[in-house]
Amino acid sequence: MSTLLVKNATILVTMDDHQREIASGGLFIRDGFIEQVGTTTELPKTANEILDLSGHALLPGLVNTHHHFYQTLTRVVPPAQDANLFNWLKTLYPIWAGLTPEDIFISTQTALAELAFSGCTTASDHLYLYPNGSKLDDEIDAAKEIGMRLHASRGSMSLSEKDGGLPPDSVVDTEEAILADSQRLIERYHDPKAGSMTQIVLAPCSPFSVTSELMKQSAILAREYGVQLHTHLAETEDEEQFCIDMFGHRPVDYMKEVGFIGNDVWFAHSVYVNQEEIDLFAKEGCGVAHCPSSNMRLASGIAPIKELTEAGVKVSIAVDGSASNDGSHLLGEVRQAMLLARVKEGITGYSLSSENRKLMTARDALYLATRGGADVLGRKDIGSLEVGKVADFFAIKLDTLDYAGALHDPVAATIFAQPVKANYTVVNGKFVIKEGQLITVDERKLIEKHNIAAKRLLEK
Repeated sequence: MSTLLVKNATILVTMDDHQREIASGGLFIRDGFIEQVGTTTELPKTANEILDLSGHALLPGLVNTHHHFYQTLTRVVPPAQDANLFNWLKTLYPIWAGLTPEDIFISTQTALAELAFSGCTTASDHLYLYPNGSKLDDEIDAAKEIGMRLHASRGSMSLSEKDGGLPPDSVVDTEEAILADSQRLIERYHDPKAGSMTQIVLAPCSPFSVTSELMKQSAILAREYGVQLHTHLAETEDEEQFCIDMFGHRPVDYMKEVGFIGNDVWFAHSVYVNQEEIDLFAKEGCGVAHCPSSNMRLASGIAPIKELTEAGVKVSIAVDGSASNDGSHLLGEVRQAMLLARVKEGITGYSLSSENRKLMTARDALYLATRGGADVLGRKDIGSLEVGKVADFFAIKLDTLDYAGALHDPVAATIFAQPVKANYTVVNGKFVIKEGQLITVDERKLIEKHNIAAKRLLEK
């Protein structure tokens, strides 16, 4: 059995039900699970490995609930820099048609390494196109090498331009092939047990790229096997109009029509939802992945996070694809979510002097990125540092220029101050980032291979 003692953290943020923050805190970990949480003096004195976090903030691993790892290869593509969602997609679809299995592997490791440096320990990725023999297996294999916890979404596109959809024929597949591969992946990789490192999600891409029949059959298959469902929804006004024109429904009503509503479903974005739809999400247990930077980058809008959380909807935070965010810094996204929620409050007309006005706090935003993410992914073993949960955490050194003058509240400082890289990131009790270095793969070689692949894709 392997044990890890973590001690002397300046502040340990548990994110438990009591929101405990423990000065001079630490953890005792055995075989990837937390056995004890408390002050350093309360913990055992010895272990197979000891990590002294004097001068560090220790926080639960962040949970990223929506990403497109492969898009790290097409960041800042010039024709797509200043486009809205539909035009951005039309520009990039032909480039993505050139992806290979090696591209999927390399881009997955790049995205996960970035996420690990930003304090993320669990990531859900939405891979929805499979050109040139690419498979979701390529992503799963890459994540195992990095050592990150992965919810691998078997995305899909079956509605091409000729049938009224948005994507070209080159990146869509048949319904039969998609469903067969979805079943194969669940049977081979899905692990529902506590502490699992890999889970499979079924994730038809979006209303404008998937047939109604595939949405329905994916929901039936997912519920047969007990896996979750995911899709993009209500991201833009263009999407809303598309659903009305194509299906005769607003996006949320269309989801009801195809059986894509329930506590096993979460949606990326949900920018354009009204109060009735928000109440439906809350009643049925649907979750939302809030992607603030991507929504800003593509000029999509600002999601109504205050209304969603007040209604009791499960809300999480995500970086979204690296070609609509151009980075994978989840701690930075937590900060962005907090700030954008405050802008939204201002837009809705609250007076700055109103006694009833409650701005999103740093701890509110951190909750969405930890406990909120765990709730959205349907997991009870991640999201907080508590006895019996997995040992997923990150630590940030506080006595640096970044936090000078902010140490009167070091927890809030990690959100308010400009985002930095984690000094340590631990997943399942094992180091992924140690002393500021990625230790599971060779970072320099990964960057070189990644840049060569990106150049090849754009040259084609």
